[in-house]
Amino acid sequence: MTKAYAALSSTSPLAPYDIERREPGPEDVKIEILYCGVCHSDLHTARNEWKNTLYPSVPGHEIVGKVVAVGDQVKNIKVGDFAGVGCMVDSCGHCSSCHDGDEQYCENGFTGTYNGPMFGGENTYGGYSQGIVVKESFVLKIRHEAKDLASVAPLLCAGITTYSPLRHWKVGPGKKVGIVGLGGLGHMGVKLAHAMGAHVVLFTTSPNKVEDGRRLGADEVCISTDPEQMAKHANSFDFILNTVAASHDLNAFLSLLRRDGTMTLVGVPAEAHPSPAVFNLIANRRQLAGSLIGGIRETQEMLDFCAEHGIVSDIEVIPMDYINTAYERMLKSDVKYRFVIDMATLQ
Repeated sequence: MTKAYAALSSTSPLAPYDIERREPGPEDVKIEILYCGVCHSDLHTARNEWKNTLYPSVPGHEIVGKVVAVGDQVKNIKVGDFAGVGCMVDSCGHCSSCHDGDEQYCENGFTGTYNGPMFGGENTYGGYSQGIVVKESFVLKIRHEAKDLASVAPLLCAGITTYSPLRHWKVGPGKKVGIVGLGGLGHMGVKLAHAMGAHVVLFTTSPNKVEDGRRLGADEVCISTDPEQMAKHANSFDFILNTVAASHDLNAFLSLLRRDGTMTLVGVPAEAHPSPAVFNLIANRRQLAGSLIGGIRETQEMLDFCAEHGIVSDIEVIPMDYINTAYERMLKSDVKYRFVIDMATLQ
């Protein structure tokens, strides 16, 4: 048995729970989990806000640990390596998306690290646990130094969720890029867009985040509730990454895009956004898009990019039994900027 923390219903707090992990097969890697980041998706799932939760639910898909066993067909990972597991642990492997290295768009539904296959099936249990067994093709190599491992954990979701659209829409030098929201996703978006060489503007509703935004790499910080500040940026952005996971009016940001500019949504609110005005899209041939995490190949690319540029998440390390309090604080945006659970505290 493996010790874990689980929600048994949408209204019950997370509590100690024992789960079964499979014995490693020929292509499997067994990881002792050292740290697990706390994602807003964990809360949505534990509380069944997306109406698809399988109980018992053991959340956690920002996993960093040490390899303690490998199958005899494992080629590129060895015992003692530091390794990561993100949002997926399997996909069909034969559809066009999987062939292209975009397993997150698997046409037959990828298998989430927790809450089972996308289109139904046996439940899976995530990183709020002592260990996990994952096939090698879904295990990531961690090249950061050991002292940074806790801060690396959120890269496995928050990092790749922001890196993938920034890369896809070719963010780099000469591009003006907006990041909406300074939370777990947004603070990574600022760091990554800055490292890619873009001119970065942070949009926040909180004046007390201006200084932090600049510290993280924003060239400018705009208070999005101030019409005058917003008007200064009209028709000027090549790309806007909207990380906010709460329902809000998209029109104010769409009007900031230049001709052929794109705003990509990566936050998933429990309630839908109001529909944007069509004129805001057609006026400048603007695009409103979405992006879901990243494939395994791109996630490894992101981890290597972050190691090369010294990028990690800003975190608050917590013990496992603090998780329910952490959820309540997360709802109030009372964290800078990601909780990470120290799994040594799970006894």
